[in-house]
Amino acid sequence: MLSNESKAQVLTRALPYIQRYAGRVVVVKYGGNAMVSDDLRGAVMSDIILLSLVGVKVVLVHGGGPDITAVLQKQGIPSRFVGGLRYTDAQTVDVVQMVLAGKTNKDLVALIQRMGGRAIGLCGLDGGMITACKHAADEDLGFVGDVARVDTTPILNALKDGYIPIIATIGADEGGQVYNINADTAAASIAGALGAENIVLMTDVRGLMRDVRDQATLIPVVQVSEVPALIRQGVISGGMVPKVACCVEAVRRGVHRAVMIDGRIPHAILLEMFSDEGIGTMFH
Repeated sequence: MLSNESKAQVLTRALPYIQRYAGRVVVVKYGGNAMVSDDLRGAVMSDIILLSLVGVKVVLVHGGGPDITAVLQKQGIPSRFVGGLRYTDAQTVDVVQMVLAGKTNKDLVALIQRMGGRAIGLCGLDGGMITACKHAADEDLGFVGDVARVDTTPILNALKDGYIPIIATIGADEGGQVYNINADTAAASIAGALGAENIVLMTDVRGLMRDVRDQATLIPVVQVSEVPALIRQGVISGGMVPKVACCVEAVRRGVHRAVMIDGRIPHAILLEMFSDEGIGTMFH
């Protein structure tokens, strides 16, 4: 148990970081184990509420892969992934819309409300927030989309009114066709459109490591210009490629820093934002 003096010292040490981020937008992409563990989910939401209360404009962008898979299984619809993206036919896109913009989104809103925060649930269809286009790939992925344009008006209105916007990543094209959009990709586009100070990607790994078997090889800082060489060296490979690509995209869109952190660590967001060392890999 911390003494009152120790608590005061912790708050005092956090002050410079609070001042750095106060009034600025921070986008958090939420997914992975931090989304399926009740304890970790509670820790993430408490971090977000705290940030909001000290003046940080937090925008939460979420996925929901396990929830989608569970509903598809109940309906007898198989799940298939190509290059880390879910193949999305007409049946699947209906389930994605129902689960992401419905149950998953509203469960998060309700949790933040119960914990004393103020949240509002949105999806890319609301106010035409996310205009989507069909994802360009060698293999047809059905209704998997890329972000063509982001209208930040619904997000900024929510922030202005004191709410934490919680965004489900579906969008539609000009004809109204709904698309399933990768949450990392959508978070990077949203952060860029908002001119965010920071984007935090919660993952199930420590960060970018030179040797995935040795956590001591964590690379704390990466210049965007170094990424192609790290890919050629095999340091960035497999499922890490799209996550790094999203960090790079966010930085190129004007976000000051993009950070990949281990969402399995309780209060990882605060540990990253309120210390010089951080706990993951920062791209800038």
